[in-house]
Amino acid sequence: MIENTRSIDIASNVVLILGVLFILTPLYFVMTTATHSFEYVLQNGMPLYPGTHLLDNIKYVFNHTRIPSQIINSLCLALTVALGKCLFAYITAFALVFFNLRFSGIIFALVLVTIMLPLDVRVVTTYEVASNVLAPLNWLFRITGMEAFYHNATGLTLQLKLSLLNTYLGLAIPLIAHGTGTFMFRQFFKTIPKELPEAARMDGAGPLRFAIDILMPISKSSFAALFILMFLGGWSAYLWPLVASSTPEMQTAVVGLAKLQPSSDGEIANYPVIMTAVLMISCIPLIMIALLQKHMVKGLALSEK
Repeated sequence: MIENTRSIDIASNVVLILGVLFILTPLYFVMTTATHSFEYVLQNGMPLYPGTHLLDNIKYVFNHTRIPSQIINSLCLALTVALGKCLFAYITAFALVFFNLRFSGIIFALVLVTIMLPLDVRVVTTYEVASNVLAPLNWLFRITGMEAFYHNATGLTLQLKLSLLNTYLGLAIPLIAHGTGTFMFRQFFKTIPKELPEAARMDGAGPLRFAIDILMPISKSSFAALFILMFLGGWSAYLWPLVASSTPEMQTAVVGLAKLQPSSDGEIANYPVIMTAVLMISCIPLIMIALLQKHMVKGLALSEK
């Protein structure tokens, strides 16, 4: 007996169409607003149809805002975060799965703690560390008596200071320290037959050669999926770039977009310019997703096994 699923198919299509409309409707209003002038929006409100002022708004964004340079900052940050997470996650997961570590379970549990405690929760302590990464050495000098000895000998205070604030490293490193990538690679490596590393060992391949020549080529989809997810996370990060970058030259595009809002009461925001900036900021992630969508879906499917 063949089950009639016509009604189920219709209901599924209706739900799918409603979901697409729910997602695309705000994007449509962003695009239509970006194509009108500030005076038109001020007089007529949210436009329903596209206008002819998109190029003018783009020129205004390039000439009167820092969004273009901040997009470059976002691109540098997102690429650094994505590449750093892929590299460290691959190495960590490789060690946890293919090496007989005594405390691998405890190490993996500590890695998962970073998922339960995201950067937004520990932003204050992270800022304190980034403001002076040499603070542990100062603490070591203090408890060992070297600080007092140096002060008695020279009359100066022994205080080392190295701040990573307002630098690309300071923006990227705290975002890299996250266990999502390690979890994804570990789940994928668990699906690899145990005979593969044994066969590589019998052929004379050491751990480094196995990781680079054998394991890395079959992990391309997982790399692509993780790279896209981490790139999007670094691109859309707001709180940490806002805290760690105090100058407009180092702020990211998402932070710069929030700065386009008027700071004084009673001033009306230039919504066409803001929506134009939103479109410009969204172009790079959308292009990356469109180009690597196939690998992303495949990599996520393999990681769930």
